[in-house]
Amino acid sequence: MEPAVESRTAGVQASKQAKEGSKNRSRRRWRKGKVKASAFSHSMDLRTMTQSLVTLAEDNMAFFSSQGPGETARRLSSVFAGIREQALGLEPTLGHLLGVAHHFDLDTETPANGYRSLVHTARCCLAHLLHKSRYVASNRRSIFFRASHNLAELEAYLAALTQLRALAYYAQRLLAINRPGVLFFEGDEGLTADFLQEYVTLHKGCFYGRCLGFQFTPAIRPFLQTLSIGLVSFGEHYKRNETGLSVAASSLFTGGRFAIDPELRGAEFERIIQNLDVHFWKAFWNITEIEVLSSLANMASTTVRVSRLLSLPPEAFEMPLTSDPKLTVTISPPLAHTGPGPVLARLISYDLREGQDSKMLNSLVKSEGPRLELRPRPQQAPRSRALVVHIHGGGFVAQTSKSHEPYLKTWAQELGVPIFSIDYSLAPEAPFPRALEECFFAYCWAVKHCALLGSTGERICLAGDSAGGNLCITVSLRAAAYGVRVPDGIMAAYPVTTLQPSASPSRLLSLIDPLLPLSVLSKCVSAYSGTETEDHSDSDQKALGVMGLVQRDTSLFLRDLRLGASSWLNSFLELSGRKTQKSSLPTAEALRPTEAMRRSVSEAALAQPESLLGTDTLKTLTIKDLSLKDNSETSDTPEMSVSMETLGPSTPSDVNFFLRPESSQDEAEIRDDVGSMDSGPRVRAAFPAGFHPRRSSQGILHMPLYSAPIVKNPFMSPLLAPDSMLKTLPPMHLVACALDPMLDDSVMFARRLRELGQPVTLNVVEDLPHGFLSLAALSRETRQAAELCVQRIRLVLTPPAAPLN
Repeated sequence: MEPAVESRTAGVQASKQAKEGSKNRSRRRWRKGKVKASAFSHSMDLRTMTQSLVTLAEDNMAFFSSQGPGETARRLSSVFAGIREQALGLEPTLGHLLGVAHHFDLDTETPANGYRSLVHTARCCLAHLLHKSRYVASNRRSIFFRASHNLAELEAYLAALTQLRALAYYAQRLLAINRPGVLFFEGDEGLTADFLQEYVTLHKGCFYGRCLGFQFTPAIRPFLQTLSIGLVSFGEHYKRNETGLSVAASSLFTGGRFAIDPELRGAEFERIIQNLDVHFWKAFWNITEIEVLSSLANMASTTVRVSRLLSLPPEAFEMPLTSDPKLTVTISPPLAHTGPGPVLARLISYDLREGQDSKMLNSLVKSEGPRLELRPRPQQAPRSRALVVHIHGGGFVAQTSKSHEPYLKTWAQELGVPIFSIDYSLAPEAPFPRALEECFFAYCWAVKHCALLGSTGERICLAGDSAGGNLCITVSLRAAAYGVRVPDGIMAAYPVTTLQPSASPSRLLSLIDPLLPLSVLSKCVSAYSGTETEDHSDSDQKALGVMGLVQRDTSLFLRDLRLGASSWLNSFLELSGRKTQKSSLPTAEALRPTEAMRRSVSEAALAQPESLLGTDTLKTLTIKDLSLKDNSETSDTPEMSVSMETLGPSTPSDVNFFLRPESSQDEAEIRDDVGSMDSGPRVRAAFPAGFHPRRSSQGILHMPLYSAPIVKNPFMSPLLAPDSMLKTLPPMHLVACALDPMLDDSVMFARRLRELGQPVTLNVVEDLPHGFLSLAALSRETRQAAELCVQRIRLVLTPPAAPLN
């Protein structure tokens, strides 16, 4: 190359590098300014923020109105006019919600509930618009001002603000109708149907495009964007019948057109969540099960000495009663739906401990292919004094212990105890109560054989997240009913405590949540409850309103039970409408030990106190009625099935689950605060004049959740359990997310336990989504939240201090 040409080439390259460096510095300054502006905006009170936004919107609107007849200028002027209108309309409603939100907190130390979350989410949207409006006002005259880009972002966030205003009105209506302090909607079935049918028709795509994850910490947003691109790309493969984990994995990296077009991605995301069935979500959520991805995750996670998949044989065994260890109860293998079968569980231990390489345990190991021992240690550590029994989440339909193995390895290292993670069968192939039966069987097996797991079993903690948190609670309830050892404590991260289709302020967030959309939640619940619709079902049975409620008649429901349900579930449902006869069973003391307690699941778990039934069906009773009748009599064993309903149509108002004094001073004060709402819009009322939120354009919403009595079963919805059952629970540690649609589940469950005098703690983490345990490696915030869960488990595993003399 000639010197002159080489010199010119070098100069061009240097110039390009200088320009690129200048651009990068400019981007960094803009991002840094954005963070500072956002922090400043969040430090403002709501009224100041609204006034600042309105002032900027008016200034920008006036500027672009004077820029001539151009289309972009006209749209910019229009979008700022819309921002001004929505901000002014939203501020009074948010102010009112914030003014009464403290009445719904668990206590003054835990300021968290769905009303606060809605206000916080709206503030995040307002803060972003305020920052963007400032940027436009400062740069609108610059020749580098990208008018089209800023217009697209402003229009997206204006759409989000409009929909959030609709959610604020819905929350206001819930506030007007619900009793003071109650977060879940308690209206009759007609009002519930009208409310949720209207709610689910709202447009959602704006929250899945440019605005994706705006409410969460910034470190989470790149992951959500990658996930959404993979989701919509996988959806295209799914439409072509191209499924499988390999296709799902490749979809994460082949969604180019969705990456560059946020509006297209948002529209396709909305179509997928509304119309694709639970099998799609099962396939997509199991992406982490692929060998390549799981291997990468394991390489990046803590190295442990033991990670072995065990297959527990379906053989009955005896467990001693806690009340009298001389008596035993038979723990039968799981039977529901598919008959006896082995239960899989994974043993994870940071050190190789005594018992973990025994011949008996080795005989239970299930091959997972060749595994490389990276850290061999010739000597064995002594048995740990504690054991953690873990139950994974996944909406009851997806994932295994392998999906959750990365953070479980960290737990094993930090806690220094073995972890026994249960792989229960998944819905819809194995609906309720199969998962509960398997988890209870595996828990009892672990308690009985803890020496094989490398533990003395002095302290045992049940831990789980999401659906696993639900199963942790119900397994403990069942253990108490059997009379066997209950865990020393439970750590439940963002659990679902009621599967009943009922609105709450936090569940309104499912409209905007990319990880827990409402339609997906309903499909998971339908699959777990065994009421999932088939694709060839009649069209008039699909999408009939509240979360796709489909009212199957009693004969069809009974037919399904006869064909597919176990005798346990049949017994559970057949009790409705019958008078209970006094039990003629002799007492345990009158029987031989081996005969007194060897009872089947249906016999042990479904014993009914006579006074609870009488001549009335349980459907007509409230939890208050049940607790009053429970407290009037004593019983040696806890009652397991006091909320069984008849098999006919049920309504959300059939059971009044939350007990509060009718004439307490606190309630009177709350009524004074919310009294101004009593004459306001009811659920059936329209929005204020002139306000019209966007409606979905994605066609019929398929949300196949049945109004079946089974969803009120306390072993599906422990929040609905009577006092006598909840009093059997050990100390409960709940870790929830402020922006999680399931937040109110934790708040109300903690409130019920506290009212009963049960030991309970509730910690609420900020700015993180549901499922943060699986995202622990992403950011400092998720690591801190995961560490909080470890701290709660450590409280359970630490023996109580001996009293001072």
